[in-house]
Amino acid sequence: QVQLVESGGGLVQPGGSLTLSCAASGIIFSSNTMGWYRQAPGQQRELVATITRGGITNYQNSVKGRFTISRDNAKNTVYLQMNSLKPEDTAVYYCNLENYDVLSRRYAYWGQGTQVTVAS
Repeated sequence: QVQLVESGGGLVQPGGSLTLSCAASGIIFSSNTMGWYRQAPGQQRELVATITRGGITNYQNSVKGRFTISRDNAKNTVYLQMNSLKPEDTAVYYCNLENYDVLSRRYAYWGQGTQVTVAS
């Protein structure tokens, strides 16, 4: 029902920057949250940042001040600007969309993931 297509991953040196994009298509409710999660090898998937349709953001503490999440509602696209990247930011980054219906039931969708590698 919802398709998420990510782009923008790659290899970057420590201290560098990358921007991830995720375009959503399909049935997207007027009440939704989009976000980014990441999973490093041997680790659990963890929240990086989320943003509501109204622009309310939430960040993992370790990325505050370095990463910025934004969205273009007209394009159903979410972005993650990542600055001052560290080797510990290396992971597969997954785009997430959560639709909320009139009963506040949540429907979650995931992208296929994009690799971000921070190394010199």
